[in-house]
Amino acid sequence: MNKDLLRSIQTPVKQRYVEGPQSAEVRLKVTGEVDFERIGCRISLPVHDGQSILAGLHPAAGGNGTMACSGELLLQALVSCAGTTLAAVATAMELPIRSASLAASGLMDFRGTMGVDRTVPVGITEIQIAVHLDTDAADDTVAKLLQLTERYCVVFRTLADGVRLSSQRSS
Repeated sequence: MNKDLLRSIQTPVKQRYVEGPQSAEVRLKVTGEVDFERIGCRISLPVHDGQSILAGLHPAAGGNGTMACSGELLLQALVSCAGTTLAAVATAMELPIRSASLAASGLMDFRGTMGVDRTVPVGITEIQIAVHLDTDAADDTVAKLLQLTERYCVVFRTLADGVRLSSQRSS
């Protein structure tokens, strides 16, 4: 894709949001069915009818490694969002990149989630993203690309800025 094609696709969408800001608010939804036998949850993929992901315990929490780990799914969401955002930003900047890859790692102390030590936080406490770019672009241009990627990546911003989170029983 090139800058002009990307712009032609996004301009009418942006204009619709300018004219009707409420149309920009979209509630994303995911559903899951709890699997008590395997100690997991089957997550439906909204785009692919009938397909799902079975998530469960990480081996460090007693899982057998055959199910997706929710922490790794979080990192996958971050990498996929950051990669997509990077592609869009690089295209808009007309930045020639031969190839790009991303890797994320998250530090988690399983004593927290396993209830072994109540002073240990539950969850991932540190995330690092490595971005490998094959480009001849100047360092300051690449720095701008990465800055804009962080600015516009939905998952990065959600993790970095925090989000109101709640759970309630529904009938």
